[in-house]
Amino acid sequence: MSLRINDTVPNLTVETDQGTFSLHDWIGDSWAVLFSHPKDFTPVCTTEFGAVAQMADEWSKRGTKVIGVSVDGVEDHKKWKGDIEKVGGAPAGFPIIADDGLLVSKAFDMLPADAYMPDGRTPNDSQTVRSVFIIGPDKKMKLSMTYPMNVGRNFAEVLRALDGLQTAASRGVATPANWNVGDDVVIPVAVNDADAKEKFGDFTTVLPYLRMTSLKG
Repeated sequence: MSLRINDTVPNLTVETDQGTFSLHDWIGDSWAVLFSHPKDFTPVCTTEFGAVAQMADEWSKRGTKVIGVSVDGVEDHKKWKGDIEKVGGAPAGFPIIADDGLLVSKAFDMLPADAYMPDGRTPNDSQTVRSVFIIGPDKKMKLSMTYPMNVGRNFAEVLRALDGLQTAASRGVATPANWNVGDDVVIPVAVNDADAKEKFGDFTTVLPYLRMTSLKG
């Protein structure tokens, strides 16, 4: 069965280039971004991992850990990080899971349950392993995205979505299309006008079911 939003992610024990640990222990009380790719030493994914490395300060500001997943082994990951750092111009301090047994890829529904990796595999054999998952401190999946092999992921969008999730969780609101930090937010329909006034102060009723307000502080 595939993982869905608000499902608890499996507490798998994973081997990485930074040691072996359980996913839940690694997440701890943090938010987490788990992002996967079909193979080490591939062009698009090298640019993506470089982008993630460049954003180390942004992840840290948000109390968020990042971890990569690949169907290749630990030694390949260690070698590949040199290329990642060359392209990204920043240290790749995050761990990369060595998912050569496909434990993580199958548990997160990135590959069919009966999938296997042939000898001399190419990125085409694992091309569906091109996903991003945002996981909350409660170990539940909050968001997932899947991309094709030929389109690089926009990690600025991942960061924007993370901001939206954290704001919604901490302030009891929703975020509208194209929202960025500092923009007005949506008051949930379940909150009546009187309670909305008490909680948020002034708000604008655009439609009976669409009320916008600014967040202070």
